[in-house]
Amino acid sequence: MQKTGKSTMASVLSMILAGGVGSRLAPLTSVRAKPAVPFGGQYRIIDFVLSNFVNSDLHKIYLITQFKSHSLSKHLQRCWRIAGLADKFIDTLPAQMNTGSDWYQGTADAVYQNLNHIESHNPDLVCVFGGDHIYTMDVRDMVHYHQQHSADLTVAAIPVPVDQAHHFGIIEVDEDGRMIGFAEKPVNGVKTIPGNPGFVLASMGNYVFTTECLVQELLDDHANEGSDHDFGKNIIPSLYPRAKVMVYDFSQNRVPGGKNNGYWRDVGTIDSFWEANMDLLTSEPPIDLHNQDWPIRTYIPPYPPALIAFDREERKGQINNSMVGVGCVFYDIHMHRSVVGYNVKIGDNTHISESVILPNVTIGEDVVLNRVIVDKRVEIAPGTRIGVDREEDLKRFKVTDSGLVVIPRGAKVGF
Repeated sequence: MQKTGKSTMASVLSMILAGGVGSRLAPLTSVRAKPAVPFGGQYRIIDFVLSNFVNSDLHKIYLITQFKSHSLSKHLQRCWRIAGLADKFIDTLPAQMNTGSDWYQGTADAVYQNLNHIESHNPDLVCVFGGDHIYTMDVRDMVHYHQQHSADLTVAAIPVPVDQAHHFGIIEVDEDGRMIGFAEKPVNGVKTIPGNPGFVLASMGNYVFTTECLVQELLDDHANEGSDHDFGKNIIPSLYPRAKVMVYDFSQNRVPGGKNNGYWRDVGTIDSFWEANMDLLTSEPPIDLHNQDWPIRTYIPPYPPALIAFDREERKGQINNSMVGVGCVFYDIHMHRSVVGYNVKIGDNTHISESVILPNVTIGEDVVLNRVIVDKRVEIAPGTRIGVDREEDLKRFKVTDSGLVVIPRGAKVGF
């Protein structure tokens, strides 16, 4: 952790923004919110930020939801219920038009429309975090950093390559870690990190606000009819020149039992989603899913252990460098560098490489899948070949520029 010294933990209320459309991740977001998209075989994307807060002993959590929230709400009910303790809760806040006739108009407006919940708890600090990123973080360290510097707002930041700057809010800091410049998703003219010209400092979309500052900024922003009511576009650019906005170096954060590697992924596109799944298969995964000091909690249906079935005398297949969920039944298959969710059935002599198979999928015999993402409840007929002929794939599926093929939820392929 960063050397923040001893400080008494303030009372903290956390608000997780989990209501985005996630259009760049379509078709995986065609029927579900982005935070509800399955990831890493048995998790949902939302499990990572919620595990970070619960593992950090910050148990007053609201999730602000809006679009296609049923799947997310069902998962939260199964896995993330905290009952019986008045000072510990994880509750959802769907758009209810508390302040007018509009749905949430932006990230800042989503929090503004729920100011009554902030006022009812009267916390010292409010954490406003995104709900759709893959990372581990001890949030307490960022809170301590905010307190030590008596900041009005603290923004978590991480270096990213210059060519990715247009996806993020880009930050400039002085030698004391105070924000002196901010540009939301700039197209050109970005200022790189001194001494590291290939990288810029990007906002992670994770904020710690002093409550008084947050409430006043939201009230002022709401009164501005020309605002987009967004933290990155409006609140931060307006605030940093006249208030103390500190920048927290996420790369220095450590979780108990884990390594300090600064890993954080915005899985907002099909390619980044696939890459983050493949990261889990490296020789030293950037997120240790086996770290019992910092468990990633989730809900897994009560399926039996995975079964690998084959004829001992005639076996030809093998499974290398892959993750397999419970309830799976594989016959004599060839699998390399793939992530497979729970309750997946795969027939004899099927070849799967560099693919992500979401739960509850059935794949027949003699199938070939190469760099394919298969959504839930898909059925693939025997003999089907996907990911080996781009022109044929384009006729049936979404194919990214890098060649990844996405089979949408519930599809029956090859029948």
